[in-house]
Amino acid sequence: MSETVEQFSSTSTKPQTLLTLKIVEYLSLAGFVGAGIITLVFQDRQILPIWVGALLAIFVFLVLLNKQLLKDYQQIANQSQIAKKAELYNYLLSNNTPSENNPIIPAREKALQYCQELIDDYKNTRATSRNIYYISQISTIILSGVTPILVLVDKLETSSGWIKWLPVIFPAIASIVASIVTSFPFQENWIAANTAVELLEAEQEKFVLGVTQAYRCYDITDDAQRQQKAKEAVENFIVQVNNIHLKQIQATGETKANEEATSATQSGKSN
Repeated sequence: MSETVEQFSSTSTKPQTLLTLKIVEYLSLAGFVGAGIITLVFQDRQILPIWVGALLAIFVFLVLLNKQLLKDYQQIANQSQIAKKAELYNYLLSNNTPSENNPIIPAREKALQYCQELIDDYKNTRATSRNIYYISQISTIILSGVTPILVLVDKLETSSGWIKWLPVIFPAIASIVASIVTSFPFQENWIAANTAVELLEAEQEKFVLGVTQAYRCYDITDDAQRQQKAKEAVENFIVQVNNIHLKQIQATGETKANEEATSATQSGKSN
């Protein structure tokens, strides 16, 4: 199964293929929902649950397949973009040296790939932290707002005993969600990751275009000096990327240490 997916992804990771599979995925979802509704209406038809299960299995398979193909396509697109950025070094030279004869191109491509991997990691952290923060905040607001309505519903004479538990369950869930948001700094992680992404992307563009003195090597006429300056530019870029990454790690560690110290102080005062 995995070999089939790898072969299919290596030969067909194109936007048209991804779009076609996405349409088939949506059609399978619509068929699953429709079959489920028909099953509820015609409960005496024993063949309908089989169709529901089959459509659900097809939908899950297509979701997983599309996710893997999209990941492979994005990876190939990123590698192609990195290769183009590395080749830009040759176009900015006064004498366009062929890339196969220039040893700087692989080093620049490797450095750009390392920076892009960090950018992708920080983007994932940013998206995850942001989504969790927004969902938790919205959930807390909704649960807290519904609670007074449930209290009024509880005063009504109803035959359903489970309704009486809702004014207790909803505030409890809202309290748990609020505690999770308070305990884990999702907002801080989101902002810090966004800052790191912006800094890394800005540094990457500076390196590609050579707009700063540390990365500018295109205006040097001597070939040996230009090659040496290009090597130093790669080293400077790696050092700067590592500095941004290490500062982010240190800031995260300091935030966690401050939170632990604050919680320990509050617990000591309560005791």
